[in-house]
Amino acid sequence: MPGQRLSQSDPPADPSHLPDTVLENSVQLDVSSFAISNAELDAVQKFRRAANYIAAAMIFLKDDVLLERELTSDDIKPRLLGHWGTCPGLTLVYAHLNRIIKKTSLDSLLVVGPGHGAPAILSCLWLEDSISPFYPTYTRDRAGLTDLIRKFSAPGGFPSHINAETPGCIHEGGELGYALSVAFGAALDNPHLVVTCVVGDGEAETGPTATAWHGYKFIDPAVSGAVLPIVHVNGFKISNRTLYGCMDDKELTALFCGYGYQPRFVKDMANIDRDLSASMEWAVKEIARIQQAARSGKPIIKPRWPVIILRTPKGFSGPKELHGEYIEGSYRSHQVPLPNAKTDEMELKMLESWLASYGPRQLFCIGGDKDTPDGAPYSDLLQIVPEDRNKRLGMRREAYAAYRPLKVPAWATFGVQKQSQASCMKTVGEFLKHVVNDNPTSFRIFSPDELESNKLGPVLEVTGRDMQWDVACRAQDGRVIEILSEHTCQGMLQGYTLTGRTGLFPSYEAFLGIVHTMMVQYSKFAKMAFETDWREDIGSINYIETSTWARQEHNGFSHQNPGFIGAVLNLKPKIGRVYLPPDANCWLSTMAHCLRSRNYINLIVGSKQPTSVWLDTEEADRHCIAGASVWKFASVDEGVDPDVVLVGIGTEVTFEVIAAAALLRKEVPDLRVRVVNVTDLMILGPHGSHPHALSDDDFDTLFTVDRSIIVNFHGYPLDIKGLVFGRPRIERMAIGGYREEGTTTTPFDMMLCNETSRYHLAAAAVRAGALFNSKVSCVAHEVASYFMHCAAKDKEFIFAHGHDPEGMFDTPVFESKK
Repeated sequence: MPGQRLSQSDPPADPSHLPDTVLENSVQLDVSSFAISNAELDAVQKFRRAANYIAAAMIFLKDDVLLERELTSDDIKPRLLGHWGTCPGLTLVYAHLNRIIKKTSLDSLLVVGPGHGAPAILSCLWLEDSISPFYPTYTRDRAGLTDLIRKFSAPGGFPSHINAETPGCIHEGGELGYALSVAFGAALDNPHLVVTCVVGDGEAETGPTATAWHGYKFIDPAVSGAVLPIVHVNGFKISNRTLYGCMDDKELTALFCGYGYQPRFVKDMANIDRDLSASMEWAVKEIARIQQAARSGKPIIKPRWPVIILRTPKGFSGPKELHGEYIEGSYRSHQVPLPNAKTDEMELKMLESWLASYGPRQLFCIGGDKDTPDGAPYSDLLQIVPEDRNKRLGMRREAYAAYRPLKVPAWATFGVQKQSQASCMKTVGEFLKHVVNDNPTSFRIFSPDELESNKLGPVLEVTGRDMQWDVACRAQDGRVIEILSEHTCQGMLQGYTLTGRTGLFPSYEAFLGIVHTMMVQYSKFAKMAFETDWREDIGSINYIETSTWARQEHNGFSHQNPGFIGAVLNLKPKIGRVYLPPDANCWLSTMAHCLRSRNYINLIVGSKQPTSVWLDTEEADRHCIAGASVWKFASVDEGVDPDVVLVGIGTEVTFEVIAAAALLRKEVPDLRVRVVNVTDLMILGPHGSHPHALSDDDFDTLFTVDRSIIVNFHGYPLDIKGLVFGRPRIERMAIGGYREEGTTTTPFDMMLCNETSRYHLAAAAVRAGALFNSKVSCVAHEVASYFMHCAAKDKEFIFAHGHDPEGMFDTPVFESKK
């Protein structure tokens, strides 16, 4: 059946078996004695009525936006798009947040989890006049209101979800689960800021939200701001009850006390404004108390932070029933509560009655007067709007103009000796130590409990982990946040980045895919932000993908997955960047570049184990600037007039390319080999497909016009096939890479399993080169067979002895056969 049958509107949760004494742990306030003037209450209520009116009108109306005559079918939009059910709760929160900002001069951002409630947020932004500074046509008068209502969810207007075009927004909320972690990221290193975060009870069912409640354990109140979570429990999702809606107050109290919060329930609908006013003032005072203690040197250990649990009927103030079914207080108010208002006379009349119930003539000055323009809201409902425009939720500079560029050290001073062996991660860790020192309030590392494992431990020599519930870490302003939740790391990184700072997300390669869709959602936000004129630059999102499949032979098949590369390749070209630096010096150059870059999503892939250093710092710099180059030291006659081109893309597979070139030099000296390394993956795409893509002439210069190209790629071969599609004569390219073969074995056996070993490359090169070199053609089959025989013998050795043959990963030496 399409939805649940309800016996009543807004059904209560069944009582739990917990003792009533559990409720003693929730916050009890004497709301009746709370000091709030009648004028304030009147302003709050009128603001809410006006916002709810506009929100409803945005879903339905294209004309007669102030209800000045009887509605007709022609006044209704041809497509009814929007989500009403969450809107009354959002306008309620917004109105009270405005009130407390004005009263206390609070600095606050608003993060909205129910992003589909865009009509509520846009209506409030219009009322406080936070849209017209960014979009001059949306003036606070009849013309601006008409545009706002008519164009909502229509071409040329605001979309149905909050997005980067929405003033004050740092989170879209389309894919649910991330609002809370984004809010915590925004609060980090912003000691003045209270980030109010509305979490819908549908979103509260998601795994990422469940973990994000632990975010406060990483907030040091001495140096960071705070998050005020408001859990909006309206009881329903799109067609059935929510989990939180089926939990009584005792169960929710037990849950949030366990998380470390003080829950305050706001649910008295008859006195909802007085209740929420008192509760928000209590919450802000509690936050200030915790922060004051920490900032005076007497921190409260394990403070219990405030959380407000707001219980309201879904879609309250809207239509009550339709065709014998409940709308208010049910899932039927989730989207468009009167879906046939354009074609059904009864629903049209219900819509008119619903809109009229807000009393628009009491809220908007129809016709205008000497003090108020035509269609503008009356001044009495604006009394709660902060007079300081910079304090208004839609005007906070943290949301659109807060970027602080990092001080990035000169990376070459951290370079390592050419022809030595070094761990890319350890080398970068030494560099990042100085980034941390030079940027004490604008750089953080968000890591899923893998920093040491990923060989970035040098960072911990100058900073600590930020975990306030751990006596070994608390109150030390540690710049490393480690939590075994990739979702929480990603959300915090997003909030931190979108409020002007820069972060780094190192991870095991196999598990970055956990945040695939989060990253894609963020890229959509970043794309729209980049295209929105009034939004200033932001730092790039930077991923380190290490503990790669090639050296996860000890952890096994589950830890072998380079799929995140393909996810970034699919992003808009103006956003996505994928780098596979081949050695430690190239890693330094790439990391410095990414930390300086703006507006991108940078993925840097490489090994944590010691490997050969092929280039000195000057060579590495030139190589990384170019994105790819011929490696003359590994090529025959410096790569001139080759028979075949060997290409390495990735640390470990490039090692195998060099080893193959050395093997060929020794066994088939007549074969002319050119070795190319690609460090910037985006150069491979057809010209014009990406800002970094080579022209066809440059591509042919690097890879030749007609010779076979043997590619050894770190990721899935299909990624390269898709990337080069559209290049001329690309059928000559043979692509090897990870083939979903692996187990607990040895490093070199991983190469053998996936046919990325030196032997496979050398055999392919001989066969391909023989087509252009008659001397080689005479021995090609014999030599290729020998190489594959060597592969089989090494595999036998590995299975017999449990380790790779001695010297397998020594830096290859180029020598002739004696």
